[in-house]
Amino acid sequence: MSRKKDKPRILEQVLVEDYAAEGKSLSRVDGKVIFIEGAVPGDVVDVRLGKSKKDWAEGKVSRIHTFSADRTAPFCSHFGICGGCKWQMLPYKKQLEHKQNEVEQNLRRLGRIPLPSIMPIIGCDKTERYRNKLEFTFSNRRYKTGEEMQLHPLAEQPPSDPALGFHVPRLFDKVIDITTCHLMEEPVNLIKNTIREFSIQQSYPFYDIRQHTGWLRNLIVRISTTGEVMVNICLAYEEKTEREKLLHHLLKQVPSITTLLYTINNKKNDSLFDLLPQTYYGPGYITERLEDLQFKISPKSFFQTNTRQAEKLYQVTRNFCELTGNETVYDLYCGTGSIGIFTSRQAKKVIGVELIPEAIADAEENARINNIRHTAFFTGDVIDICRDNFFEQNGNPDVIITDPPRAGMHEKLVRKILEIQAPLVVYVSCNSATQARDLQLLYEKYEVTQVQPVDMFPHTHHIENVVQLKRRSLPDTGF
Repeated sequence: MSRKKDKPRILEQVLVEDYAAEGKSLSRVDGKVIFIEGAVPGDVVDVRLGKSKKDWAEGKVSRIHTFSADRTAPFCSHFGICGGCKWQMLPYKKQLEHKQNEVEQNLRRLGRIPLPSIMPIIGCDKTERYRNKLEFTFSNRRYKTGEEMQLHPLAEQPPSDPALGFHVPRLFDKVIDITTCHLMEEPVNLIKNTIREFSIQQSYPFYDIRQHTGWLRNLIVRISTTGEVMVNICLAYEEKTEREKLLHHLLKQVPSITTLLYTINNKKNDSLFDLLPQTYYGPGYITERLEDLQFKISPKSFFQTNTRQAEKLYQVTRNFCELTGNETVYDLYCGTGSIGIFTSRQAKKVIGVELIPEAIADAEENARINNIRHTAFFTGDVIDICRDNFFEQNGNPDVIITDPPRAGMHEKLVRKILEIQAPLVVYVSCNSATQARDLQLLYEKYEVTQVQPVDMFPHTHHIENVVQLKRRSLPDTGF
């Protein structure tokens, strides 16, 4: 006998008090903290509770009784369904205030170490169409709103309802059909809509994420500030005649595409890590610029997705390094070498370490393109590469730059940094909570001397934070 689901509990007329982490707002009801999705401080809302514990609960807005004076009209027709730009209803100035507060709260509350005054956040000059990369998903299961389901009951639904867009948050098999996305400059929407229309016209099978059937899987578009456009269409299997027909049609309709690739992916996941994109047209890469430096971006390259703001982030990082031209700099999690190369003209030598071989190949190419000869890049996991013999061979670091993923640094790497005792560490983070955890460990031998938040992603809760750490005066240990 199946267990009957409990009726969702509704909290009525809740005054939203403040923002919490991860883009949620909060309120307090009978001494219990309620984390709320879809609300702005100052709103009065009804909240449908989900997870509920003794001291806290999570919920979503089910009705808004009174709108906050801070609310503004969202600019995207997909707002509220697509999870990409959850803060569109909040003025950008307010977004920056809440991001600044989140960094301060995380570093002080989670780090629990002495901190200098945190510098005011650096905001974006451009808050729409700021991304240089987007990835869309093909699906034969278009997400339908409650209103659509009421108008067209399940009995009336077509067996396949194709979509090309973004995954619905927390629904892996549903995709929102995106007509116009405001995150990237044109021709991104022209590319997407051209492919969708032609594919439907030709009856190409869109991917079924549950059954792992269908042909069209993913679409990845990159646009550089130099005006170059890269398109990579991921297919579940090779179908040469139809593939060439699709790619030829796309080039004819969107002649501004400078390089066009396709990737055959017959796996059950969408990762390109172990796949080989094939070039159909153009050089197979695009070129990006930071200041007067050029960077080759291949289809699997990692590059900061907001180019103009990345320039500001790297300028902060370079300033925090306090380079004089005599330093050996280690760039850990270096990706395509962008941070290390950006700082290299003020350093004696730059050593980069990165897990992905293709990224290291790009880093070496980027150093060559920019005629920078005093760099060396190594492939492997930083916790495996960064051992005593590695530092003996390449020189002890004067400056360590670390830019780890959201999970932060592995504790073994933190311990190795403490053992090496480089005079200065610059920690670039996309997650100030895990950064705070690592700073607490580093405090054993380092003090935080500067903190600079940088907003890379307007209308989202994501934020980058750069921290400068200097080694405290310690007895000589031979390093």
